[in-house]
Amino acid sequence: MEAEERPVRLDATVSGRVQGVGFRYFVLREAMVLGLQGWVANTADGSVRCVAEGPRGELEMLLHRLREGPPSAIVAHVSEAWMPATGTLGPFGIRSGAHRGD
Repeated sequence: MEAEERPVRLDATVSGRVQGVGFRYFVLREAMVLGLQGWVANTADGSVRCVAEGPRGELEMLLHRLREGPPSAIVAHVSEAWMPATGTLGPFGIRSGAHRGD
């Protein structure tokens, strides 16, 4: 399998006005359209964390959408970390704010 096709993992945290504005549902829709696996959750500090796996190109598209956000959000900053995929995430979904990772 070519390096470009090999699944990778994106761990992104979005800060700004991103809770209470439908951000998680926005991410869910975008990730499902892109065929990604993973999850999105609110965090205690008011940010939204997204962990997704799939082809690098699709994850780059998701990252672009995270930087834009839904119309009611104000994205101040997106931190990103890239790593090898584990293949353990399953279908993309929304997790509770108390979720600490996988």
